[in-house]
Amino acid sequence: MKQKAGCAVILAMLLAPKAAAAEKKPKPETATAEEVRELREMLQAQSEELRQLREEMGRMRAEQQARAASREASDSRLAAVEASSSRQQESFGKLESDVKGVQAAMASSAATTQEDQKRVAALEGTLGRFRFSGDVRVRYENFYQGGTQDRHRERIRLRFGVEGKLGEDFYGGLFLASGAVANGFPSLQDPVSTNETLTSFFERKTVGFDRGWITYQPPAHKWLQVTGGKFAYTWARTPLTFDNDLNPEGFSEKVSFEVKNSVIRNVTVNPMQIMFNEAGGDNDAFAVGGAVSTRLQFGNRLTITPSYSLLNWRNADVIAQAASPLGGGTRIINANAQTNATRNCGAGGEVGCRVTTGSPTREFVSKFLYSDFILDANIKTRWNRWPVRILGEYLKNLNAENKDPLAAGKQDSAFWSEVSIGQTKNKNDLQFGYMFSRIEQDAVISQFNESDNRASTNILQHRLYALWKIRNNVTANYTFFIGRTLDCRLQNAALANGFTCNTTPPFNTEPYLKRMQFDVIYSF
Repeated sequence: MKQKAGCAVILAMLLAPKAAAAEKKPKPETATAEEVRELREMLQAQSEELRQLREEMGRMRAEQQARAASREASDSRLAAVEASSSRQQESFGKLESDVKGVQAAMASSAATTQEDQKRVAALEGTLGRFRFSGDVRVRYENFYQGGTQDRHRERIRLRFGVEGKLGEDFYGGLFLASGAVANGFPSLQDPVSTNETLTSFFERKTVGFDRGWITYQPPAHKWLQVTGGKFAYTWARTPLTFDNDLNPEGFSEKVSFEVKNSVIRNVTVNPMQIMFNEAGGDNDAFAVGGAVSTRLQFGNRLTITPSYSLLNWRNADVIAQAASPLGGGTRIINANAQTNATRNCGAGGEVGCRVTTGSPTREFVSKFLYSDFILDANIKTRWNRWPVRILGEYLKNLNAENKDPLAAGKQDSAFWSEVSIGQTKNKNDLQFGYMFSRIEQDAVISQFNESDNRASTNILQHRLYALWKIRNNVTANYTFFIGRTLDCRLQNAALANGFTCNTTPPFNTEPYLKRMQFDVIYSF
């Protein structure tokens, strides 16, 4: 408002001289040079003031436009901010909703993960109770015997299984193993071998159940152990009575007590019931008996484990019929060759038969009641990698009979001895050993004991072996068997092709059969 008033005063001053001149027009006067000069200076001053006023008014208009633009920009920014704020609020609301959804999803996922972790932990706990194990063995072996054709063959053995705790009181296992070839075809009817010969035009190899058992052993009574099924041996034995590849079937009850004594450390009693042919009633075939053992400790280096077992075979004649049927029928048991004394019985049978009527059949001359004593000594030497083991075994068949007039008394006794030095626990460990056995014709049932000897019974056998632990899970093994038939004159004696046995003096002996095995064993 003050600027407008100033403008009015200036205009009045500019117009005032003109009005005065108009009033004095009737009386014109001549202007002097000084007056003209003053008037010109006045006009210049007024022009300068007018210019300044215009500039001021221009600045004012520019400021007003700037303020208006600023207000518009501010209003635009404010609108933009308000719009952005609105969008942000919407985004925040959506984000908040999304966050809540994510939190809910995370909570659900956490719950699911927790449940999965519980299930995984339960599965790990279950699997953690079990142990998987097995091995693959590749073997080359050869046979040399005077007067017979040399033989070379390659074989494999496959085994795999799992065992562990089934609960607080029970544990068990299940194992598979390859089978042997019988009559030129893959078969599982050989109880004393898990070898598969690489032959028969690349056929697939046979695999069957080798073991399956459950053992009851309550934690509160660890001295008690009851096992049922097809299981590993629970009592002390050697291949003299049962081959290492044979697993008995039936039941075993074991009572074992640790003793706090300077010498006697343990006492164990082990009854067993072995089933091998169910036929109904009194025709069932089984073996029942028991074993007792103790562990004796002499100082820090010598441990001796003596054991004694008594095993009575009932209705064992079914084994003779299945392993060596009359009339050349198919063998049901494709195990070791029949080397026990037998006779043909039934209607019109031989003298002394237990079965005298009905269809012709085969039976053992002897019954079998094993009385078996084993002494196992383990010696720790000053070198930890070179422990020494000495084992001796004497067995007598208390129910043996004598049929063959050429035999000098009953063929009822067997002796087995073994000595080894070294071990195969760690990489580069070595072990060397020697075994000697002498088994008379009817000391044991020939179908079930060591299958790699020259024969099962009526033999004299040596075995040398060496093992090298190449890696923690790889072992190389060399075994050299040297054996011959003990008395070639006896019935069912195993004899080399072309060998003639003198039944009158001078008596001769069968040439030694030499058998070498080279094994590489991978175990896990």
